[in-house]
Amino acid sequence: MNTNKKSLDKNIVYYFIFLPTMMLIVGYFLYPYPPEEIAKTLIQFPIFIGLILLGIGFFYKNRKTAKKIKIIGWSIFAFFWATSPNYLYQSEGGDIVNAVLCIIGVYLLVYIAYQEWLSLKCKEDIKCLNWFAGATFLAGIIYFTFDSPILPIFKDTLIQIVASQTSAFLNLLGLDSYTIGPFVYYNNFPIRIIFACTAVQSIVLFVGMILPLTNVDIKRKVYGLLVTIPPIYVLNLIRTSSVVYLAGDNICSVEFAHNILGKAGSLIALVVFAFIIFKILPELYDEILCIIDLPKRKGPVEEFFNDLIRKKGK
Repeated sequence: MNTNKKSLDKNIVYYFIFLPTMMLIVGYFLYPYPPEEIAKTLIQFPIFIGLILLGIGFFYKNRKTAKKIKIIGWSIFAFFWATSPNYLYQSEGGDIVNAVLCIIGVYLLVYIAYQEWLSLKCKEDIKCLNWFAGATFLAGIIYFTFDSPILPIFKDTLIQIVASQTSAFLNLLGLDSYTIGPFVYYNNFPIRIIFACTAVQSIVLFVGMILPLTNVDIKRKVYGLLVTIPPIYVLNLIRTSSVVYLAGDNICSVEFAHNILGKAGSLIALVVFAFIIFKILPELYDEILCIIDLPKRKGPVEEFFNDLIRKKGK
């Protein structure tokens, strides 16, 4: 019996290490850059199938069945992310940050699937796992619907709005600017506004985190959204305007302004908003702390890495 348990534990550890690694290798060859239109369409299937399964798992009353559904959902959604590192690196002008985060994300998503399996095996109900599934479902459905090539009108309209408002903000400051399509011109220097410049990622992050909180009344949820979403949108316009100004006045390169200064500013802003929302919704802090504490569970993957650390420490 003990031998069978050890064998099962080893298989789970291999699954955690081998599966995301193979996903990344297959994803690299399956979704080369630049992707063809058929590839862009086909990649929508693992996105939305994975997200829908997470949504079903979040709402489904039978928790045992819900865990099984979420395991499949997390695995499929992880495969989508495994196709994305090369695309993110190439499409964002060699920005390594998002590509590396995406690679790490594949392992984390598979780890969450493993945590659902561990809960199923131990007959435990870890509530933050269900909240995380609901948050991912809601944020993902909103974001990827806007980003879908099947309905490009959503993305194109939002990009145009942000480009126009960036130009208007610069003009308000006395800096002569104009737009042509998604391009903002300042000193005849064009800066293209892409979907990542619209702040949708940050906005849906907070929407996804707040709305699935099951033990919070709707009034506090709405208040939490009001103190985060409008300020995030305004700060994003300041960020895009700053990038246009810095590059247009030749103070620094577009890459430095966007990838270093812009992203550092966005990160600081997100941390500040996180502290604000934790004050309003301490339940959200509890859910995130619970997710962070998941590695403290005594599962086979945790035991494997703990043994590895102990051996290296000797």
